[in-house]
Amino acid sequence: MKKFTQADVALLEKIILSRRDVRGNRFIAKEVAKADVDKILFAGINAPSVGFSQPWEFVVVKDKQLRTKVKESFLVENEKARKQFKGAELDAYTKLKLEGITESSLNIAVFYKPSYSPVLGQTTMKEAGVYSVVCAIQNMWLMARSLEIGLGWVSIIDPEKVKEILNAPNDRQLIGYLCLGYVDEFYENPELERLKWEKRKSIDQVVMYNGYPK
Repeated sequence: MKKFTQADVALLEKIILSRRDVRGNRFIAKEVAKADVDKILFAGINAPSVGFSQPWEFVVVKDKQLRTKVKESFLVENEKARKQFKGAELDAYTKLKLEGITESSLNIAVFYKPSYSPVLGQTTMKEAGVYSVVCAIQNMWLMARSLEIGLGWVSIIDPEKVKEILNAPNDRQLIGYLCLGYVDEFYENPELERLKWEKRKSIDQVVMYNGYPK
């Protein structure tokens, strides 16, 4: 088994801290090579999964017409989302570019494929299968960043509509809709942090020992 050096640890930390959720206004008109797409998918399929179930499936979407249909779903859902905010928050939300479905080089829809036989470790926590797919997406995100490729996760879409557009089987569950492409720049810190939408939490705010305080 390979042993890692402190330089390896520092590099991994740098990639983690440099990962960004890329919006459509950052993508540039440059195709992502198939070899790099394959590396990103390879990172995904080598994620940890409950009971080694590997419950993920990936649909690479390059077709412009399909992506336009997905974009239309985003526009409908985004209008619904806007209604949750008021005043200054609404103004800030309206100015945000929240996806890059048609601007990116390609999209990848990531699905959860349920098992119809018992899965080791999933008996009690059924959702562990979905969590496994999220692990795959995180692997893909980090690999993409290491290749200087931007990745954005679009959550403001109707998953059932996307399933229909991509002809996905009824039992599949859309977990992530990802936009990939080269970018003009990666921000030093996350865009929503830059815009003061939220503040980054410290370790002390979220870590407890031996349970929650009484």
